[in-house]
Amino acid sequence: MAVRRAEAPTRAGVFTTHSAEETFALARKLAAGFKGKEIVLMTGELGAGKTVFAKGIAAGAGVANTDRVSSPSFTLVNIYEGKCRVYHIDLYRLEREAEILDLGWEDFLGEGIVLVEWAEKLTLALAGIRVRIEVVGDDERRITINA
Repeated sequence: MAVRRAEAPTRAGVFTTHSAEETFALARKLAAGFKGKEIVLMTGELGAGKTVFAKGIAAGAGVANTDRVSSPSFTLVNIYEGKCRVYHIDLYRLEREAEILDLGWEDFLGEGIVLVEWAEKLTLALAGIRVRIEVVGDDERRITINA
């Protein structure tokens, strides 16, 4: 796949962004085509930009105040209202599969857009849009989107 600069994704491809603003814009463009029942499974090291990507998805889903969008590391699930509801889940602090299942997040499937940070912790086979964010440089990110 060719590496392209943050242009409108077609749901699949490899993109390079050079700032948090470009990462946000890429995610916003991706979400603009969402129907409202998508699952976005995000992976990447700490500080890679998963939450920035989540903010962009929320903006594309019509969430008015994306400043409210933050990593739910301690609350585990944040819910935002937009054109459709956005469920933002963070699995970072969870270690066991039972803890992940106890969240009840599967109840959100089909009820809005479900964003999962640290999706590599999921042991369940779950179809969704997979987003891998890799740190390439100080502000540069390689973002692989697989639908």
